[in-house]
Amino acid sequence: VTHYHPDHMGIAGELQKLGIDLVILDVQLEYVHFSDEIFARERHPGYVPVDENDAKVITFTESRAFLRTLGIDGEIVHTPSHSKDSVSVVLDDGDCFVGDLERMEYLGSYGDNIPLKDDWDRILAHRPVTVYYAHSPEYVFTGDDRSRAK
Repeated sequence: VTHYHPDHMGIAGELQKLGIDLVILDVQLEYVHFSDEIFARERHPGYVPVDENDAKVITFTESRAFLRTLGIDGEIVHTPSHSKDSVSVVLDDGDCFVGDLERMEYLGSYGDNIPLKDDWDRILAHRPVTVYYAHSPEYVFTGDDRSRAK
């Protein structure tokens, strides 16, 4: 779950009930139930809240080792400019999953939004090849814009 807004975590509790393990970053713990009230207010009778007591809670420092146990080379980074609980997954092969992080191409439009710039600096430090957004097409770096990556 990249963050606990309704459209990003809506079936996480149901998946847990089916036996699928949920991984929660420690910075996300206080936000796990953010959407419960929204689902209740909108009367979603099938909504199953997340059970954080039945989830694996890890830190960002532990994320690389944890992903490695799954055969995945990469890490999870905190990208809180969208919401304080937002995270992104950056893989060593260059794939990067950023949830609702604002598109990198729009950075100039955000002026002095330092948190957004800081998020992109963290991601670019991993030299991404393809960025996958939750609600828009992926972005593939070319030779010209790869020079932005550190």
